Amino acid sequence: MMRFVRRCVLTLCLCLPATFAVAVEPDEILSDPVLENRARDISQGLRCLVCRNESIDESHAELARDLRLLVRERLVAGDSNDEVVAFVVDRYGEYVLLNPTTTGVNWLLWAAGPIMFLIAAGVGIVYVRGRDKPTQAAALSAQEQARLDEILNGET
Repeated sequence: MMRFVRRCVLTLCLCLPATFAVAVEPDEILSDPVLENRARDISQGLRCLVCRNESIDESHAELARDLRLLVRERLVAGDSNDEVVAFVVDRYGEYVLLNPTTTGVNWLLWAAGPIMFLIAAGVGIVYVRGRDKPTQAAALSAQEQARLDEILNGET
């Protein structure tokens, strides 16, 4: 039994690194390790436009490959990390960023959740307070009061 457990653990340990493999192919890797590390850092912050919530560093889509190559081309041309990201954002929009900025119109998206919660809480409070108020019933006429007394006293 112990031998079986050891084999299973060993198999899992050998297979585990394969699950975290990135999609960067050998022909994309730059010869300069400093530039390659910068390219990886940038690629991990850019969203694949085909795969949802996956960085271009992890995606196997052709568009992600094109974006990885574009990032590397810009780095080889001498652009800084911020310039490369700005170039990609100018070309594809802010959707390409995995962590969007909170500037400009995006602040509304960031604030929408808390604002909607406050509106819902306010509506709930108004509803509950309005429901607890007793409603004023119209006064019964003398004839209605007499009939009610008969019913309550068991007379029919």
